Amino acid sequence: MGKKVTVYFDKEADFLEVLFENTEGYFKETDNDSIMEKISKDNRIIGFNIINVSKITSKRPVELQLTK
Repeated sequence: MGKKVTVYFDKEADFLEVLFENTEGYFKETDNDSIMEKISKDNRIIGFNIINVSKITSKRPVELQLTK
């Protein structure tokens, strides 16, 4: 069985969050002002969130390079 991914969307807040793990962490800025990575205490990427998700109008997918 694969890993569980949690996706949370709040339409009123226009906020999308994707979590790969349900563990404590902190948010780190990315090159895109609308996207933040969630980092675990041991420096692993455990998710990300996007604010103003409905305002993304690019026909290309949003790309997020997960580092370390």
